[in-house]
Amino acid sequence: QVQLVESGGGLVQAGGSLRLSCAASRSIFSITLGWYRQAPGKQRELVATITSSGSTNYADSVKGRFTISRDTAKNTVYLQMNSLKPEDTAVYYCYAQRTVRDWGQGTQVTVSS
Repeated sequence: QVQLVESGGGLVQAGGSLRLSCAASRSIFSITLGWYRQAPGKQRELVATITSSGSTNYADSVKGRFTISRDTAKNTVYLQMNSLKPEDTAVYYCYAQRTVRDWGQGTQVTVSS
């Protein structure tokens, strides 16, 4: 099992930036990692993924604004979020995909208009 701890959420005005971090309890060298988000009353939505080779994929709604990256030395995955919009407000969860999927506890991001 991989334990994941997110940080970096908070309250920001529209147009602002936040960087989320997700620290893993073991090596992430060969693991696909990603971020989901869930807004109140909505289904969980895939935001971004990054494979062990560094390939990335983004939801259309965040392309050009969000960047996912990983630091294998620190066993950490990041989500840089720029040009934030009120519709980005959600709880953001990181995950690690092996044969099973492990989840973090989530971090709240609130974007005010």
